[in-house]
Amino acid sequence: MKETTEIREFFVKSGRYQGTVLLNEPVAQKTTFKIGGTAPLYFEPENTDSLLFTLETLCKNKIQFFILGGGSNIVVSDDGFDGAVISTSRLNDIKFRLVSGSSAEVTCLSGTPTARLVSYCTQNCLSGIEKFAGLPGSIGGALFMNARCFDLSISGLLKSAEYIDLKTMSTVHYDFCENDWDYKRSPFQCGGKILTSATFTLEKKHSDELERIAAECRRYVNERVQKGHFKYPSAGSVFKNNRDFGEPSGKLIDECGLCGKRIGGAQIAPWHGNFIVNTDNATQKDVRDLVDLAVRTVQEKKGFLLQPEIIFCGK
Repeated sequence: MKETTEIREFFVKSGRYQGTVLLNEPVAQKTTFKIGGTAPLYFEPENTDSLLFTLETLCKNKIQFFILGGGSNIVVSDDGFDGAVISTSRLNDIKFRLVSGSSAEVTCLSGTPTARLVSYCTQNCLSGIEKFAGLPGSIGGALFMNARCFDLSISGLLKSAEYIDLKTMSTVHYDFCENDWDYKRSPFQCGGKILTSATFTLEKKHSDELERIAAECRRYVNERVQKGHFKYPSAGSVFKNNRDFGEPSGKLIDECGLCGKRIGGAQIAPWHGNFIVNTDNATQKDVRDLVDLAVRTVQEKKGFLLQPEIIFCGK
């Protein structure tokens, strides 16, 4: 790999890149878990053209990269990353149009925070996305993981998306196909496709329903608060639920007596078995060891194999 300073200079002088390029950038505070080391190269492209140029250049030079959205479902290595991190935080724009009757289409860039999209929809009396109020992270990340809140998957609202195909380095339009999606599964998890935007189908309500929509959003946020989602840094639910288990994963972990268990600075939340929280400068290893302990214990005592949904990344 070329020297990072040389690569940075190339982007600054290229004339094709708009955005920020930083060297040895700390990543921990850009994630909800507040864990992790540095990125030798850190990019924040201001638009999709600059994102495409970044991907083209890194792939051409065989430089590894990691796409960072809102950082809400990842645990970064304390040794940081090899190669580059590309943040989508500046790919943050929303617009909507009425289609017919009360049907509306809302399009946003992949780096748009989910909270901002929900707020925008509320202000414009667009209903359907209220259950995602209070969900951390970006829309790109929510689609990648097919985020699910209160029995509604984000794919249930999706009309279409656009992504960069890394094989052709071109932008591809994707129309929603139900067969591509399942619980916590999306067609973007197979690799080679970098989400740039998404369009959702919502319902345009009369202005006198604004307060009702806002009240619904507050209710879902309050429910998250009451469940302790924001007490400590975390990545939200650690394990997927599985109907075959007969019970939520968190309940199985609780029944195995693991709630409150600590390793280093990480802890299985005393109030919710499917949360691991950073209580005291936890490391990625602390979190991974707790995950392994939960998987092993539940399998031994309950006969079920838990499947993590959080992503361990970095060196």
